[in-house]
Amino acid sequence: MRALLSVADREGIASLARDLLTLGVEVYATDGTREHLAAEGVEVASVGALTSLPSLLGGQVKTFHPAIYAGILARRDRNDELAELAAQGIGLLDLVVVNVRPFAPQVGVRLVSLDEAVAMIDVGGVALLSAAARNFAGVAAVSNPARYGEVLADLRARGAVSPELRERLAADAFAMVAAYNAEVAAYLNHVSGVRFPDHLTLVLEKKTDLSYGENPHQDAAFYRETTHRQGSLADATQLHGPAPSFNDLLAMDAAYRIVSDFAAPAVCMTKGVTPVGLASRDDLCEAYRKALEGDPVAASGSVVAANRPLDAPTANAIVGNQYEAVVAPGFEESALAVLLRKDDLRVLRVPPSPVDGISDYGMANLDFRRISGGVLVETFDRLDPDRQQMRVVTQRRPTLEELTDLLFAWRAVKHVPSNAVVLAKNMAIVGVGAGQTSRLAAVEIALHRAAERAKLSVMGSDAYFPFADAIQLAAERGVTAIIQPGGSSRDEMAIEVADRHHMAMVFTGRRHFRH
Repeated sequence: MRALLSVADREGIASLARDLLTLGVEVYATDGTREHLAAEGVEVASVGALTSLPSLLGGQVKTFHPAIYAGILARRDRNDELAELAAQGIGLLDLVVVNVRPFAPQVGVRLVSLDEAVAMIDVGGVALLSAAARNFAGVAAVSNPARYGEVLADLRARGAVSPELRERLAADAFAMVAAYNAEVAAYLNHVSGVRFPDHLTLVLEKKTDLSYGENPHQDAAFYRETTHRQGSLADATQLHGPAPSFNDLLAMDAAYRIVSDFAAPAVCMTKGVTPVGLASRDDLCEAYRKALEGDPVAASGSVVAANRPLDAPTANAIVGNQYEAVVAPGFEESALAVLLRKDDLRVLRVPPSPVDGISDYGMANLDFRRISGGVLVETFDRLDPDRQQMRVVTQRRPTLEELTDLLFAWRAVKHVPSNAVVLAKNMAIVGVGAGQTSRLAAVEIALHRAAERAKLSVMGSDAYFPFADAIQLAAERGVTAIIQPGGSSRDEMAIEVADRHHMAMVFTGRRHFRH
């Protein structure tokens, strides 16, 4: 049995090579891998011993040779192919251990030129893996260091890698090759300005299996986008508490995305993907208290997220209530000590977004929605309010205090499932109407949740009001100003009702549907 080793990820390779030699396997390695093995005290033969050629073109050409590929691709059940190899003095290669340096992190860690990025593209390793995986009937294509133990166990037990394991290894290898090529394609489309290419490949790596999906009868797993760098929940480190469920992850992601949309210190509580509390203050603890006041009943059992490192006063306030998880970009030691007292509280730290290199490209810049037999793809709704496009359409202009709350409500309602209405006062939401089939119903729910706090609040709506009845109801309950996209054929009626109640109303010219 003969093995070829060529790895960018050197984890476990020295131990593997040492064990292979002990089992009597002939081991060959490319220059970089061979040098690493030698430094670890493991001596193996060079690939040049198979090809009788040195590495060419600065190391780009090492394994592109019939002595390599014929030894991999020859079918073991074809006597004519085996005879052809024998006539040429070419031996079989039974074990191909190859992995390549991931492309996405290389172009993401710093700014690189297109020429430099192209030079990073691996060709030899990808080709070796494809060839070995194609001939899995006789060859083991090992692309994942986590599989080394299984391979060695088979070799020790039966002297060969089992057909079942070879088939699984081939699937691993083809998936790795597909993901690698997709990352390169996504990068080239990005630098070329192509947003929706003819073929769009989703590149995901599994982080963990989940106990179940939205419901116990559904299987689930958590995957991370490889063309996305850091600064999201997928990159978070869990510091405490039980493993998050599918629903926990949905809620944590929603909460952290919402607070990340605010420049000032902000705290958000979410149930599912709907905010039940959201506030922004200079003091983080005060932001938390105001967010909690948004709906103290609904906040129980929710997820809390902050866009600033958590301090001790905020942590002490949080542990006084029941939450599923706390997510923040960091935790002061004193704050973490407080949170760790609650055994069932999940505590996650999200790393900062990188400042150099390409932070997101490919699918990381796109949002996806499954339909039967296909996928709807769109860019994320990330645009900030366009002050130039906004216009006051009522006789009364909003006061500075109202305008501040209107802009807060407009940013908040963008994150609420449609049809959506948000009531805000003093940079905090006091009522939310989410996911309704009519805008009037959304207003009614928001007003009901706000109760007396609706007085002197402002209202944000993710889309226009098709009828003026919702505006009439809001005015009767004490709402003083409204921000909405406008664009209805009945806008004049809405404006007339607002003027009659001395309300201020701002049209944004942009809607924020989130179905």
